[in-house]
Amino acid sequence: MSVVASMGRKEKAQGAEPSIAPLIELAGPDMERVNALILDMAGSNADMIPEIARHLIDSGGKRLRPLLTLAAAKAFGYEGDNHVKLAASVEFMHTATLLHDDVVDESEMRRGKLSARMLWGNQASVLVGDYLLGQAFRMMVEVGSLDALRVLSDAAAVIAEGEVMQLAAAKNIETEEAAYLRVINAKTAALFAAACEVGPIIAGSAPEMRAAYSAYGTNLGLAFQLVDDALDYGGSSMTLGKRVGDDFREGKVTLPVVLAIRAGDARERAFWKRTIEDGAIEDGDLDRAIGLLRAHGAIAETVSRAKAYGEAAVAALSATPAGPYRDALVGVVAFCVSRVS
Repeated sequence: MSVVASMGRKEKAQGAEPSIAPLIELAGPDMERVNALILDMAGSNADMIPEIARHLIDSGGKRLRPLLTLAAAKAFGYEGDNHVKLAASVEFMHTATLLHDDVVDESEMRRGKLSARMLWGNQASVLVGDYLLGQAFRMMVEVGSLDALRVLSDAAAVIAEGEVMQLAAAKNIETEEAAYLRVINAKTAALFAAACEVGPIIAGSAPEMRAAYSAYGTNLGLAFQLVDDALDYGGSSMTLGKRVGDDFREGKVTLPVVLAIRAGDARERAFWKRTIEDGAIEDGDLDRAIGLLRAHGAIAETVSRAKAYGEAAVAALSATPAGPYRDALVGVVAFCVSRVS
């Protein structure tokens, strides 16, 4: 954790908060091309497809995953156009996952707006998500790299597997920490890892460079998700892009809850069973849940775990080529962790 902490102290000492602005500036011209390709590939004779895609694409978000793909390719001196197609593919995979997630979780909000399922219904959301996945694979094939296709298609399978694992663990207060980490490794970290690994692949880099960027993405993804878990009970709606406490209301057993249940007594366990498993949430229950998490240090411990994964992400890059892109990727880690610092 010392690497992340020292980065944060340095930036604050210089009067600047951790930011992904350097990454956005470096990848800006390529990201404009990605955005144009996204809009083009989201087009369809079925009017509902571009409407729903545009709704989600325009609802905000930092497009972090495609930015990672662009930076990972440029860090190794890539000069072609295929990184743009792969970045758009990664964003389509992510967008499809959001559409499917909101249906499974029965979410009402996404990034501060009504979710697509609330506006167009569950069936349309699932089908448009499937369409975007199809378009993502179409672009991957156009790139012509079997290795890149293999990495991203493997990630798609792992993400789907993670969805099923999360469904099995939903509303189950017996969920263990190891099981939860397997879920977020599949659901979140797998796409981060793939987004980073395809960069050195198309740049023709050595296997150890691919492994290093994959490890960076995996650990960044885990840190990113654990920060979100902590923010759901200790953040703001503006930071989260959804209502604070949505995980609680949806019966999600995230790491803070796992840690609090493990440390709690029988009375507290009964509270978690009533609210998480049975869904019998009453006025004041969210405040009580937050109080229990804080009393057991569960939020702080989740943040500590996120920082540890952040440190591992930075360490993974240490043996890769130095330069502005690597510096920007290190800055992404500091930004991720700073959301709860």
